[in-house]
Amino acid sequence: MTDSLTGVWHGTYVQPQVGMVTFLATLIESGGALGGNVTEPCIMRDCPLRTHNASIAGHRSGSAVSFVKRYEPSGCGYDTVFYEGLVNAEVTEIDGRWRLPGTTLSGTFLMVRSTKTAEAIATEKRAKESAR
Repeated sequence: MTDSLTGVWHGTYVQPQVGMVTFLATLIESGGALGGNVTEPCIMRDCPLRTHNASIAGHRSGSAVSFVKRYEPSGCGYDTVFYEGLVNAEVTEIDGRWRLPGTTLSGTFLMVRSTKTAEAIATEKRAKESAR
């Protein structure tokens, strides 16, 4: 397995009053800089788009990852989301929190390399935490 984040990642984020939303991200890491794109379904009832596209720009320092996701075009009342997370030792998962700037709206996210879906991993993690 590579130490680079470059690759295809399956992800989920949890949004209050909405639940879990899945997404697909393609990341490119070069010299600590992180870029890429995200595709996710529209979750709003009256959304004119079925799928949202967004770009990612950020950085990685060791296991710490932070990036900004910008919807193109702006999506259903928001256009920028901040993400901060940690990469696991195997460089197969990124786990952290997202937040909307200027609001108190935030939640968790999980991204996993495309070998296993993020939804399956998130379900496994919740089951382990519930068993504690």
